[in-house]
Amino acid sequence: MHESITVFILAAGLGERLRPVTSYIPKPLLPILGKPVIQRVLDRLSVLHADQIGINMHYKREAIEDWISRSAYHGSVVTFPESPILGTGGGLKNAERFLSGKRFLVHNSDILSDIDLDMLISAHCSSGNLATLAVHNFPRFNRLLVDKDGALKGRMDFSTLSYGNARLMAFTGIAVYNPEFLDFLPRGYSSVVDAWITALSSWERIGTVDFTGCYWSDIGTPTDYAAAIVHAMRAEGETVYIYPMAEGCSSIGMDGYVIIEEGCRVGKGSTIRNCILLPGSRVEQGPSHCNCIIGPDFEIPLEESAMLGVSDSDEAILIGQGGSDREYRRVRDGSRTKVIVHYAGQDQDFLRQIEYTRFLECHGIPVPKLFATDSEGMSAAFEDLGDLSLYSWLRCRRPEKEVELMYRKVIDIAVMIHTGLSDHLAECPLLRERIFDYAYFRWETEYCIEQFIRGVRNMNNAVTGELDMEFCQLAEEADAFHKTIIHRDFQSQNVMVAKCEVPRIIDYQGMRIGPPAYDVASLLWDPYYRLGSGLRERLLSYYLDEVSREKETGFSRDEFMSSLIICRIQRHMQALGAYGFLSHRKGKRYFLKFVNEGVRLLKEDMNDLRGRYPHLYTLAISL
Repeated sequence: MHESITVFILAAGLGERLRPVTSYIPKPLLPILGKPVIQRVLDRLSVLHADQIGINMHYKREAIEDWISRSAYHGSVVTFPESPILGTGGGLKNAERFLSGKRFLVHNSDILSDIDLDMLISAHCSSGNLATLAVHNFPRFNRLLVDKDGALKGRMDFSTLSYGNARLMAFTGIAVYNPEFLDFLPRGYSSVVDAWITALSSWERIGTVDFTGCYWSDIGTPTDYAAAIVHAMRAEGETVYIYPMAEGCSSIGMDGYVIIEEGCRVGKGSTIRNCILLPGSRVEQGPSHCNCIIGPDFEIPLEESAMLGVSDSDEAILIGQGGSDREYRRVRDGSRTKVIVHYAGQDQDFLRQIEYTRFLECHGIPVPKLFATDSEGMSAAFEDLGDLSLYSWLRCRRPEKEVELMYRKVIDIAVMIHTGLSDHLAECPLLRERIFDYAYFRWETEYCIEQFIRGVRNMNNAVTGELDMEFCQLAEEADAFHKTIIHRDFQSQNVMVAKCEVPRIIDYQGMRIGPPAYDVASLLWDPYYRLGSGLRERLLSYYLDEVSREKETGFSRDEFMSSLIICRIQRHMQALGAYGFLSHRKGKRYFLKFVNEGVRLLKEDMNDLRGRYPHLYTLAISL
């Protein structure tokens, strides 16, 4: 633990490279998924337990002061208005009395990163440096000369003919200073970089810590801003962000990354793809918008490759936010795009995906078309269904009737799989071998115990002999029910809705022969999206009616309803196990945001089975 420290945020800049965006929003208040940049910086700095946080401001300072007054930080921030603007050095000198008591960390307000600030502070406190700069190898901004020991030697300019033993590095906009550094700053306008050079000429040591490889973004241009938003979306495992009160989004087409901020209005029939709608923006009815930032009275075109953080020379763009190890890449094929899926090693799911696709397509199940396969390279080319899953489609507030209609279309697919398709099982040898039986049900509950109960909740002593016996009983009950072909992961992220009237399913390589109620539980009791109880009941009735119509004999509603509660319990535990595995073993931490809903569903359903499964009920309640 390092000593207490003061924090100072530089937020006075004009944001000229970001115009026209900054003509009406100051750079510190630019939203990233509904949260201003400065709030994200403050959230990061708050973990340092700084005694005080200072912020300088000049351009549109009234707007920034207003935000601070309404934020959770209003009581801990001291503001330092500047008129005229004083620069990065002058801003610190202007706050000299505030900063002179102890070491202080300075952080630019337009920098987003995962740099370890504690490491930087600790390195500075143990170094004897006057200042310690966080640097990295970022060729676009490499200007500082740093020797092999991490000491700053100077800066590159037009007179620099060789670097000698030094290497070029870039300043990240984050540094820690001793208060004596303030003596090297003149009154009035100045640059902190000039003060570094002045300090070096006085034989002071300016050190650096290399954070190359850490995420870092300088939100200095429209492209940089867009790329930072896409990075934040990927970190959240999302492709669509819509401010809760946005109007008109239910009647538009969406694809790629779609960000609609507060106060936006989108005209009916519009299509937006890879677009960022800034607060208060208006999109007129009808036209398509692609790869751009849209403001109240402007539209800034962007290069898709730069926005998505890929090279112009990349022929394939990595897509998908799911939990599998498969790679999906979008490539252009003449006037159309297609998706290439690549499997690692000798994954048997590759053969299943190919055979199942042909089988499903042959019998009219809506899946992406298969264009080509490469068995040796473990890859295949599929039709591009776009980026909009049912899960993302539901991010927009929609009338319940519209949601119900969409879910009915998805349920129609489940009915086709559970009825007519199962009559043709002999045509798919790989599928005939895949039985969702007692052993697999037991695997699911063990998966939940290992990956979630122990891995996430750290409840290492939760499993007793009595609980294990109940898991066996649960698996026996589930295994005894009537079986058909099932998708097995029939949830909203595995249904694509972007480019067709009929939804299409993906990630069906896990199909098995199992109780159809498992698919119904996966869709209607889905942690990714909470359906209202009334809507869920109507959709369940719709499923039962449609199955009854397709299978006039051999279908028992009573048996199905008995199987449904058991399958719901199994499915909830499988989902929680998956969230634990994906977040802790695969590093996809964004899956943890679904845990609370998964636990809520398990508790709710176990309440109905508490008499038959008392130990499992006790476990569920304790989560």
